[in-house]
Amino acid sequence: MTDQTFPGATKTSRSLLSPLERRLAAAVVPRIPRAIETYHLTLLTLVWCGGIVLFGHLAAEDLRWLWASSGMIVLHYFTDFFDGKVGKHRGTGLVTWGFYLDHVFDYVFLCAVAIGYALILPERAHLNLLLVLAVYGGFMVNSFLAFAATDRFEISHVKLGPTEFRIALIVINALVVRYGTRGLEQALPYVAAGALVALGMLVGVTQRRLWRQDLAHKAARVKSG
Repeated sequence: MTDQTFPGATKTSRSLLSPLERRLAAAVVPRIPRAIETYHLTLLTLVWCGGIVLFGHLAAEDLRWLWASSGMIVLHYFTDFFDGKVGKHRGTGLVTWGFYLDHVFDYVFLCAVAIGYALILPERAHLNLLLVLAVYGGFMVNSFLAFAATDRFEISHVKLGPTEFRIALIVINALVVRYGTRGLEQALPYVAAGALVALGMLVGVTQRRLWRQDLAHKAARVKSG
């Protein structure tokens, strides 16, 4: 299976920062040293996730360690953004391996972020944090199920994608360092509720599109048969 025959080799993103990211990729990818391979970049996610958990543990004593956690998020952005592009540019051939492991590690990253916040928040906030994790995991499930049904892998919705999510995390970390954890604790129920509404709307739109797709395929079979 090649890049051209595997639909997952091409992601569809219409996020706010996508045009800028495409220009960044065109300028940077050819200049990445040959010693750095696509699989190196993919596997580095485990290092960044370990750092997020470690610095969350340290931030329980001193919230300024969240700056280091934000650094891990930035590094994860670069390795996650460039891994597939390096492989495609060089024709490495690890198409399905890259798709599979890259997105398994996306889930690991999401869990690492949740664990990092759990380490600095009081126990009473953990249920709300778990709800946020469950809902954001739902967005990932929706993307993969829709991809299986349509061969179209969309990673952004309403102009928001993984990059904007990471920026939000960095802003949250900065606010927590400046004002403490109380605001984050109070915001979690509203974040979970708002994300759940957004997920419900996304599922509604997706199922309606698939319904129409199925009926169109049925009509085409009846017409041809």
